[in-house]
Amino acid sequence: MSTLLYLIPAALVLGGLGLAAFMWCLRSGQYDDLDGAAQRILFDDE
Repeated sequence: MSTLLYLIPAALVLGGLGLAAFMWCLRSGQYDDLDGAAQRILFDDE
């Protein structure tokens, strides 16, 4: 039972860090153009 006193806060902190990283990626524009890279690989720009 005392193990839960360590695991529950650790899980909450890690979940919060994951959420913060996801929100940072959204704000920095990482997910703005999802299809651009997939289509860019098909065309040769030389």
